[in-house]
Amino acid sequence: MRPELQPVHQGNDVDEKYVFPWMGIVANVPTEWDGKRYVGKSGSGLRDDLTNKGFNPVRVHPLWNHRGHSGYAVVEFSNNWDGFAYAIKFEKSFESQHRGKLDYLGSANRGNKLYGWVAKADDFKSSGVIGDYLRKNGDLKSISEIQAEDKRKNDALVSNLAETIEAKSRRLKEIESKCNETSMCLSKVMMQRDEMIQEYNEEIQGMAKNARDQLAKIIKEREKSKLYLEAQRKELELRKKELVEREALNDNQRQELHSLKQMNERAEMEQKRMDESVLKLAEEQKKEKETLREKILGLQTKLDSKQALELEIERLKGATQVMRHMGDGQDVKKKLDEIQESLKEKEEELEDLEALNQALVVKERRANVELQDARKELIDGMKQHSSRALIGVKRMGELDIKRFQEITKKMFVEDADFKAAELCSIWEAHLRDPNWHPFKVVTTENGPKEEIDDKDERLNRLKHEYGEAAYELVTTALLEMNESSSSRGITTELWNYKLERKATVKEGISYIVQKLKVSKAKKR
Repeated sequence: MRPELQPVHQGNDVDEKYVFPWMGIVANVPTEWDGKRYVGKSGSGLRDDLTNKGFNPVRVHPLWNHRGHSGYAVVEFSNNWDGFAYAIKFEKSFESQHRGKLDYLGSANRGNKLYGWVAKADDFKSSGVIGDYLRKNGDLKSISEIQAEDKRKNDALVSNLAETIEAKSRRLKEIESKCNETSMCLSKVMMQRDEMIQEYNEEIQGMAKNARDQLAKIIKEREKSKLYLEAQRKELELRKKELVEREALNDNQRQELHSLKQMNERAEMEQKRMDESVLKLAEEQKKEKETLREKILGLQTKLDSKQALELEIERLKGATQVMRHMGDGQDVKKKLDEIQESLKEKEEELEDLEALNQALVVKERRANVELQDARKELIDGMKQHSSRALIGVKRMGELDIKRFQEITKKMFVEDADFKAAELCSIWEAHLRDPNWHPFKVVTTENGPKEEIDDKDERLNRLKHEYGEAAYELVTTALLEMNESSSSRGITTELWNYKLERKATVKEGISYIVQKLKVSKAKKR
């Protein structure tokens, strides 16, 4: 008899103590020695077996000790009365096959059969891995205590609902008192909105016209200079060829040719400066677009009154329903007509706001498309840059085999590089597996967010076998893939290596401009 188990009394009266949330114990789980420790069937495998038998467990947790798998597992059921029913069904099923707790404790030859029972007070108070797990993850409660606790919760819920109804009634009165004030403000807001839209449209048209004219002028001058330089280059090559054929070059001719080459080089440098001017102009246009986008966002903020208008319409609809239920008196009918007239006006104003909002959405999407195109061009143009640069292109989600080699060299004396290549290949396949989703959704101040599931069996096995460094290497690649691509593939991204984050388009352009300045200074 194992020291952590004692015989359990039969019977399920309301004062009998159970471990809550409801838990069951599976004993005599087959184990085997793998040379280092005892290993046995996983919790997910046991859970699937119990589910197929109709016990509906939430999870199954194998219990381990210093020798490995202990041969026990704790079955967790849902913490409601359905979970209690499944737990009793689980215990009765094993007892009907003479594999309950008493059968387990009294049997000398158990073979490979599983034994099971519901966790109660004697299991909770026992020593060893079972008692430790139950005391850590549950409490002792009787059925009568749980029923009394449920009753207290229901009474509290009824009380809270009554208070909520009272608060809603008070809030309704407050909203009705603010109706007139809101109606007066709406007309003023609409006038301000019309003035802002007119001013905004005039400014946009002027900016667009100036930008087009300036860019067209610069491009025309650049093409003209380019054609002139090309003609000069061809003329110099032709003269050089003639002089070589004649073999009558003298010092004066060589000096003249050298002078012409220098002039041509200076012209090419001037052409490069013109190219830089074009790049600066593109940057200025980008800044103008950013300014335009900020103005759009500011206008959208001011149009948040659309939501207030929608709430006002819903309130008026509610007031209409209230007035209809108050009777057919003359005053009531007059008040109802006034509310319906106001509701019609609000709905017309809402339609105008919807049209304006759609126009703003279209403009913002166009600006986003242009920004994404610029980002793509930057990525394509910087792929040849070294990863040691401040701003460069990073392959998101790619595993670094050198990091794996550093890990395996600390663990293996021989074949460390082979082990690293094998480990890298295995985890690259895991990362591309669409059926593996080791994430959990957590709620933050900014809304729902996906994080690495610290209970994922595959990742925990990696951490246990190869350490924290391998775990962080794989989880970082997972997060990069999950953020950059919905298909769990490797993508390229503009990256700020100094701050270890995605680089903005502004940072990419600034970096290129700085490189041009440095290159220009070195040539001088």
